[in-house]
Amino acid sequence: MSQAPQRPIDIPALAAGLRAGDRAALARAITLVESKAPQHAEAAQGILAELLPLAGQSIRIGITGAPGAGKSTFIDTFGCLLAERGHKVAVLAIDPSSSLTRGSILGDKTRMESLSRQRKAFIRPSPTGGALGGVRPGTRESILLCEAAGFDVIVVETAGTGQSEITLRSLVDFFLLLLIAGAGDELQGIKKGVIEIADALVINKADGDNKIAAGAARAEFNRALRLLAPATAGWTTRAHTASGMTGDGVDKIWDVIRQFVAATKASGVFDARRQAQLRDWLRDAIESRLRDYFYAHPSVQEALPEVEAAVMRGDLSATAAAEKILSLILPG
Repeated sequence: MSQAPQRPIDIPALAAGLRAGDRAALARAITLVESKAPQHAEAAQGILAELLPLAGQSIRIGITGAPGAGKSTFIDTFGCLLAERGHKVAVLAIDPSSSLTRGSILGDKTRMESLSRQRKAFIRPSPTGGALGGVRPGTRESILLCEAAGFDVIVVETAGTGQSEITLRSLVDFFLLLLIAGAGDELQGIKKGVIEIADALVINKADGDNKIAAGAARAEFNRALRLLAPATAGWTTRAHTASGMTGDGVDKIWDVIRQFVAATKASGVFDARRQAQLRDWLRDAIESRLRDYFYAHPSVQEALPEVEAAVMRGDLSATAAAEKILSLILPG
């Protein structure tokens, strides 16, 4: 039995709903830009073209940290604080992907119970789809859609698996690294390079018996940070303590972020970073399209299995194999 043809997506209606603050419309639009289905590509570009002029008016905050650092609890408290102060907060929570279904496995809406009940909040768990860098393809577009829907603070929470977070740095204005004290190695699986690109460190879970240890860790990190080049020109990265559980110190982290935005806008660094991010987005899009074109090319699909087998047998170097495959589609 053949399936009925799908109705075309009404882009103007979807855009109007999103502009009106309809969270269901926002969720549908994000699904479009995240989709890998070829039939959704044109609709995704259409919705982005419709809404692009409304984007850009937010503070974009990236938050990462090792598993167990309390990212979701911190964001839950942080987001509620901002919502109570009149801000509209969107959280793009990038989960590790199930190896079987490629779906999101952590269920961030259930881990941010208080924030999920806020009328001024939107939480979107998305799987990484196996993407490196802790974020997924489509995250940039999702940020723009949230901004067009009127959200003025966008939080991107990464999987925090210890892999490179350079991609996240290229998406946000302010990069926040959550750590905890008393876990032996203070880096807790976080690479030194992640600390070097952070605009602030927060020693989370600074409550109860852990408060003294968190204060000691803050002092230790602040001594170490003095030896590192600043992640953002004109800004000094510092370590702070807070508790996502009790809320203690969370308001001060928001004050730090506001000071950062004011300082970088005054110096021009804020706008320069946004411009650089747009350039990176363009280059990433070009590379992605070229990769898709390359592997979909009939000549490549026909020759690649045999060439791969030759490389694995040791009959052909990977460099020579690449040249052989590329010569099938590149002139000269």
